[in-house]
Parts: sequence; C-alpha cells; structure tokens
Amino acid sequence: MDSLFFKEEHIMIRDMVRNFADDQIMPLARSLDEEEKFPLELVQEMGRLGLMGMIVPQEYGGSGLDMVAFATAIIELARADASVAITMAAHNSLGTLPLLLFGNDDQKRSYLPKLASGEILGAFGLTEPEAGSDAGATKTRAIKSNNDYVVNGGKIFITNAGKAGLLSFTAQVIDSGNNIGIAAFIIPTDTPGLEIGKKEKKMGWKASDTRQIYFKDMKIPSSAMLGQPENGFKTFLKTLTSGRISIGALSVGTALGAYEKALRYSVERSAFNKPIHEFQSIGFKLADMATSIQASKLLVYHAAWLKDQGKGINKEAAMAKLFASETAMNVTSEASRFMEVMDM
Repeated sequence: MDSLFFKEEHIMIRDMVRNFADDQIMPLARSLDEEEKFPLELVQEMGRLGLMGMIVPQEYGGSGLDMVAFATAIIELARADASVAITMAAHNSLGTLPLLLFGNDDQKRSYLPKLASGEILGAFGLTEPEAGSDAGATKTRAIKSNNDYVVNGGKIFITNAGKAGLLSFTAQVIDSGNNIGIAAFIIPTDTPGLEIGKKEKKMGWKASDTRQIYFKDMKIPSSAMLGQPENGFKTFLKTLTSGRISIGALSVGTALGAYEKALRYSVERSAFNKPIHEFQSIGFKLADMATSIQASKLLVYHAAWLKDQGKGINKEAAMAKLFASETAMNVTSEASRFMEVMDM
C-alpha cells in the first residue's frame, strides 16, 4: 500500500507520529480516559511537531502537507488513543478548514498562524437538536443589524468546544426580514453572548472535550462572516466531505490498535498447551479483522489521494467513512471478547 499512495515524506511522517504515539500517548491513554482528562500537554506537543497545522500552507505557519499525510497522522494517533486523535483531527478538518477554504486574507492572517501552531484550538458548530444529517434545517439565526449580526440559537456535540479559542458555526441569515440562506461565521470563543455548556458524559472518547454551545443575543461584526451568505451551505458541505476522510482515518487507527492488542494477546495466551491464535475459531476472526482493516485503509487512502489530485470525493469520502467506522466497531467489539477475561 505504501507504494500506491506514499511518497518518502509520508513514510517519515508515519514513523514520526508512530514514535510519538508509542512513547507519549500510549502510556497515558488509560488514565486520560478513566479521569476524563483533556490531553493538554499532548496537544501542545502535537503543536510543536507540526500536527496541529498539517493542512495549513507554510505562508501561514503550517506544514502545508497533503491529505494522505493528514490521514496517515490520524491513523497513527488513533492507533494509540482515539480521544487524542479526534482532538487533532477536528481541530484541523473542522476547526481550521472552513477558514482555509473560505476566509479572506485578513481572517487567515489573524487566525491561521495561531491555529497552525496549536496556540489556540479550533471548533466547528453545525449540529443542532433538529439539524444533524439534515444540516440545512439549522434553526440558529443571525439577524442583520446595521453592520453587525445578532445571533441566537445553539449547537450540540461540538468537539473541542470547551478548549477552543476559535469557533466556526453556521446560521440562517436574516436581512430586512428576508432569509437569504445559511452562512458560516468565525469568532473568538470569548465573544460576549457565546456560552459554553458543561462537558458531556460519554461512553467513550472521554478525554475529548464535547459540549453544547449557546448563542444568546450574541453581536458579531459583518467581518466575521466566511465568504458570502449564499456560499454558506457550500462552506460546511465541503468541510464535512473532508471531515469524512478524517473520521475514516480515525476509525482505521482505532481498529488497528484494537487488532494489534488482540493479536498480541492471542499469541501470549495459551490453552490446551498452545497459543489460542492456533485455534481456527480465533485465527479466522483475526484474519477477518486484518482483512477489514486493510480494506478500510485502502478506501481512506484512495479518497485522500483523490482529494490531493483535485478530484471530487463526495462518494469516495462517504464510502471510506461508512466502511471504516463499521470496521472499527466490529474489530473493537471482537477484540474485547478476546480479552474480556483480562484487565486490559
């Protein structure tokens, strides 16, 4: 697979991130999850390594890398811990990408260097109680008032919300009583009228920060809009398409980490005087896991490679996310059954 999609720089990035994950993330993963502790020190180190600005051009202080490199880094991080991986992935693909795609030069120069260095985290507010998959049903409203907008509404399940310094969000724009469409805005998180809810209690990814946010008569300048109102829907659709590659990569890494642990356990654990992986029932399951992971990886890298070639990826990104996320669920469930008698 390396020869299909990788250049020398991709192999270097993979090895660098894997060493970082093995040495610094894995020893802390369990305690971070049990304590539900946000991995601030690891985020800061990822900033120093250039991982928080992977897709940001070098002129704005980023690494200027392609989507294949980005997917590779997410896989290696998620192999060690999904909470750390989603913090980095959401920051890049959701928190930074809308600004990168649709921000003007002043907005980019104001925010991208801080995002790329990891000085501030980015978050993206799209999902609402009645607007998830049907993202166009957003109820948040931004009403034009002279040269400002007054925003009311809220968002749910926002990754990095409690730790972010910058928030992109979508809202229905009302001008002179007319709804002119969904626009995207970008604001600092200390903007008056923006309230951050309490951290959600989750079944997994407990070290990742996920919260509701509320807009209560929040006044923001017209200059906070990303692009034009009529392009707002396109803004978040393009953001979500790239985000699907990120989630696909995160799923591959999650599955890979679980598989490696299950494989290692099946070699070390013996029954009837032989390692349990030598029993067909175990060996077949391991083979199915490995096959699904490899297929998922190919789908993710194919979508990433197509994006790097400037091709449309709506179908390919969706396929990668679908298959890889189902693989992650299946592999982690099966791996937990292997090791359910052990405290692992």
